[in-house]
Amino acid sequence: LRVGSETTFPPFEFTEGDKYVGFDVDLSEAIAKKLGLKMEFKSMGFDALIPAVQSGDIDMIAAGINATPEREKALAFSEPYFKEGGFITIVRKDNTDIKKMDDLANKRVGVQIGTVPVEMAKAIPGTDVKEMDSNSNIFMALQAGTIDGAIIDQAVAMYYLKQGADKDLKLVGEGTDAPPFVLGFNKSNTALRDKVNEALKAMREDGTYQKIYDKWFAK
Repeated sequence: LRVGSETTFPPFEFTEGDKYVGFDVDLSEAIAKKLGLKMEFKSMGFDALIPAVQSGDIDMIAAGINATPEREKALAFSEPYFKEGGFITIVRKDNTDIKKMDDLANKRVGVQIGTVPVEMAKAIPGTDVKEMDSNSNIFMALQAGTIDGAIIDQAVAMYYLKQGADKDLKLVGEGTDAPPFVLGFNKSNTALRDKVNEALKAMREDGTYQKIYDKWFAK
């Protein structure tokens, strides 16, 4: 089972030494095991994932992708596997004029290329939207002061703050709701999608899903 992901999205997928780790990595491994398959995990840019599954280079996307209508035109979706998402604004601790997402108007805003926050940032009047390859680049740009704020996934923001980014950065305003996370497949490969849905259902029933969840998130 060739699984594609963008590995700067902790705690869902990231690197630890020379290993890929995270919630989506463990979930994909467990799905492959349920299907009697071996998992091959491929890391690539977020904007390369849909073309890769369309060309047959990978079989499944496991990268915290939100189930948006736009993506549904290009992919077959699994059943939702994670629903506690949402997006939040993050700024430097010394910033006093951005207190909520709307305050990003007329500011330089960092977002990850190919993600929902790109359109969110562009919808705020006057923003200079900087599309970046990875969340880690967004955090570096914030710390360097080359952007004024960023919109990123709330779970990822909290993870980075917990890892020490809270020395320089802070979350502001309320988080927004977001469509749930789904796994993505080639439109013509609904047979694999259906098998993965069956595996997810079985994993919820036998406690496998909960065990993986508890490993990466608070109980």
